Amino acid sequence: MIKLKAVEQKGDYRLLLRFSDGTAGTYDFAPFIEANTQMTAPLRDPQAFAQYYIELGALAWPNGFDLSAVSLHRRLQEAGDLHRDAEAA
Repeated sequence: MIKLKAVEQKGDYRLLLRFSDGTAGTYDFAPFIEANTQMTAPLRDPQAFAQYYIELGALAWPNGFDLSAVSLHRRLQEAGDLHRDAEAA
């Protein structure tokens, strides 16, 4: 099972995600924020967005919003934004 190993903010709502299979990609979370749902609205605040963390291999925020590593990996792969990364292994 693919898990997140590291996350690094790359400006605005973009995060560099490093996965357990040795891949990495930068994902833009702006569409989640712009959806303005009950779970994503608080993340419009850059300080709240920056409180991301890895929990059991998934990406999470203190307000309870989380995304599985598998889902993020698939989204990056489908967009052509997933690449081999020596630091992720």
